[in-house]
Amino acid sequence: MPAGLNRALLTVAGAVIAILLAIAICSVAIVVAGGSPLDALGAFFNFGETARAESNSIATLLNRAVPLFIAGLAVAVGFRMNLFNIGVEGQYRIAAICAAYVGSTFTAPAWIQIPVIIVVAALVGGLYALIPAVMKVTRGVNEVIATIMLNFIAINLAAFLVRGPFAGQRAEGDLSTTTPKLPDSAMFPDLNFVFDWFGLVRPTREGGLWGFLLVAVVLGVVVWLVLERTRFGFNVKASGLNGPAALASGVNPKTMVISAMVMSGAIAGLIGLPEILGSRGAFNSNFTAGLGFLGIAVALLGRNKPVGIAIAALLFAFLDRAQGALQFADIPASVVTIIQGAIVLLVVVANEVTNRFALRLEERRAAQQLGRNTPVEVTA
Repeated sequence: MPAGLNRALLTVAGAVIAILLAIAICSVAIVVAGGSPLDALGAFFNFGETARAESNSIATLLNRAVPLFIAGLAVAVGFRMNLFNIGVEGQYRIAAICAAYVGSTFTAPAWIQIPVIIVVAALVGGLYALIPAVMKVTRGVNEVIATIMLNFIAINLAAFLVRGPFAGQRAEGDLSTTTPKLPDSAMFPDLNFVFDWFGLVRPTREGGLWGFLLVAVVLGVVVWLVLERTRFGFNVKASGLNGPAALASGVNPKTMVISAMVMSGAIAGLIGLPEILGSRGAFNSNFTAGLGFLGIAVALLGRNKPVGIAIAALLFAFLDRAQGALQFADIPASVVTIIQGAIVLLVVVANEVTNRFALRLEERRAAQQLGRNTPVEVTA
């Protein structure tokens, strides 16, 4: 069996085992809390049947998966350079509010206004990620420390802007503050017609199926092509694996650090757009938080590959939307958080185990090949 196929099978097996072990650990936690693991499992399966039968549930699941997929891509680009970009959380928050405000200041045809909003979000996210990149290459500041601190700055800066310079008119009875509403030309067309094709009920909540799903798919393909099929992607990976060796071959690792971080930040800047352009039409003080941190888990589970990240995003979206079903079954919603945390921990362990096992298989195969090619001495 080819070595690449062996490694792929080991990777899939490791992820599946990690998920099963996470469910087993969570079952123990449910028993300790006085619940029934079978009831929790039944709630999950009931949610799955509902998702297949009701288009609203399908749309909700996919809508949740889209920003998680984009967040996973942003984190994966940093991982490819051996950089831990924890700042995705702050990058998408500050990019989302800036893009929402800029989009609300003018009205233009949709084919102009929507791309402008997307470009603004990517620019703001990339520029904010440039700060820790420059600090790392010029002063040797660890990107983990820098991005964590910048997260706090971005989150609080966004909270200040939405209540101050970027504040719009608050609706009567609304306790949250918001940026000015985007014009209709800025809203991304939905994909509700897909439900008509399959004879499903058209979704009515939260704008149905967000059209930004198509942008996410294109983004995943572009990221795969850039990282796997271009010289830039090779240089990024080589610099992350061995900076001095890359420098000796003519690649500047410092340039690659800046390029990878800016690319990661630009992708992170798009995380909030599906929600803004799909349903909210603005950035408000109740904007969805935590997507950047979940993106780290999604990237780890997906092994930094777009296809794997997409599957991991769907899994985490399913777990997140199953919280309501668990509560109806009198199971604490925190069970989902326990599962997610256990999956991340076990996937890291599984990745290390499978990597070592794959390395041993390759070493054994190389030794066998060397033994076959060694000439045999013939004595008289």
